[in-house]
Amino acid sequence: MTIKGIIAAGHEKTAEAARVILEEGGNAFDAILAASFAASVAEPVLCSLGGGGFLMAHTADGHDTLYDFFVHTPVQRPTPDALDFYPILADFGTVTQEFHIGMGAIATPGVIKGVFEVHRDLGRMPMQRIVEPAATMAQEGIPITPFERYLFDVVEPIYSSTEGARRLFGSRRRPGELVQESEVLRMPELADTLVALAEAGEALFYRGEIAQRIVRDSREGGGCLTTEDLEGYQAARREPMAVTYREAQLLTNPPPSCGGILIAFTLGLLEGINIHELGFGTAEYLAGLAEAMGLTNKARMEQMAAGTDATGMARSLFEPALLETYRRQVMGRPESLRGTTHINVIDAEGNVASMTISNGEGCGHVIPGTGIMLNNMLGEQDLSPWGFHRWEPNQRMSSMMSPSVMLQPDGTIVATGSGGSNRIRTAILQVLLNLIDFQMPLQEAVSGPRIHFEEGLLSVEGGFRHEEVARLVKGFDNTKVWQERNLFFGGAHSACYHPQGPTFEGAADPRRLGVCLVA
Repeated sequence: MTIKGIIAAGHEKTAEAARVILEEGGNAFDAILAASFAASVAEPVLCSLGGGGFLMAHTADGHDTLYDFFVHTPVQRPTPDALDFYPILADFGTVTQEFHIGMGAIATPGVIKGVFEVHRDLGRMPMQRIVEPAATMAQEGIPITPFERYLFDVVEPIYSSTEGARRLFGSRRRPGELVQESEVLRMPELADTLVALAEAGEALFYRGEIAQRIVRDSREGGGCLTTEDLEGYQAARREPMAVTYREAQLLTNPPPSCGGILIAFTLGLLEGINIHELGFGTAEYLAGLAEAMGLTNKARMEQMAAGTDATGMARSLFEPALLETYRRQVMGRPESLRGTTHINVIDAEGNVASMTISNGEGCGHVIPGTGIMLNNMLGEQDLSPWGFHRWEPNQRMSSMMSPSVMLQPDGTIVATGSGGSNRIRTAILQVLLNLIDFQMPLQEAVSGPRIHFEEGLLSVEGGFRHEEVARLVKGFDNTKVWQERNLFFGGAHSACYHPQGPTFEGAADPRRLGVCLVA
């Protein structure tokens, strides 16, 4: 059997949509677009056509492009008193987190514009065929898995906040509650929307009937979006940020987003440490890694306090003197939660597509007649570090999302990325270190336990040796030790191509019940 490619995604149905397209002759870019549409059906809490995202494209002939279709701030800053904007508590079971939702939390969506731009540049199958697997799923329905039910439990205050959301995501078996495990979630209006978009193009969403509904609802419901916001939105093609660590080259998300910068900066801090010699999971390695994470946070906040944007940060953080100053601090130490999904596709021709999409947690508002819930990115604390409603108008918002491609000297290619809010960059970082420094097989590199250090709190995932964790936590004032793997630490589904075989390898992150399929 001739292998057409490999897919790593967050849900079986998402991956199946990509496999269908690969098996029919589509390339990696056709397949990942099909998967992104399917994810909006199969992973509705994590993915929506009303959000934003990024796609890293590495073509078989060696061209690299980062497609930025993340959300954009409105052209006018609103009067806060007039906004529909309020907090809710998401309950993760062991911890709660506050998010802000409502019409006033919606930033200009970019997903639909982005997928059509990628299709024009790199796709070869008709868009009508690409949307068909997702449209069929939405029409016939998707059985709710235990994991999806857990996600609905977490965000229940959002998905029960409006009549439109309750009608779309409500249980048919238990009225008044959200859809239950093993129930079938049908989204016929979303199916119709997908078919209509394939026929009419993105203009339907940004200038046509759907745009008119968004603007009307925003005007009447306390939102910020206007006709000018939707008509003016543009996806951007950017040159990837390219950095070398050891002998591997990493292509990741450049400014104005900051996730790729921070991953690259942390790798720069660790470059001078013999991580392999320290050993995976040792207290010395984990303490050094935590210190690198903490110093990266410190460097980021110092740059932001000085008024430096992500583009300026990319220049200043990599000045040799500054990097060496922080690196010395790391080398002294070894001795002593978001709605996001990630998809990778690599085809047999050598095309690589790595995409991360987010809807925040969703704002609660479903565009009437479409089945699309809009994002709540203006209500994201991580994206508004200086306070809500203080964003610069008409600007691309920054993001931690970092779809990435790693190129090894022997020709091996790895596509990776993650969901998980601020944990995105530390999840990707640790997968890369596992692959490069510890030379782990891909699945082991993805599944291995992780840490996250932020704002003085060291979070340690279950799976490390108890004696090493006991030694590690003695050096930190504030720690949280988890007993098991947890989606808090990201979901770094990854795919790999080895040219020597050639062979394909996939790794599904068990934290988010990922799936790998070969076409």
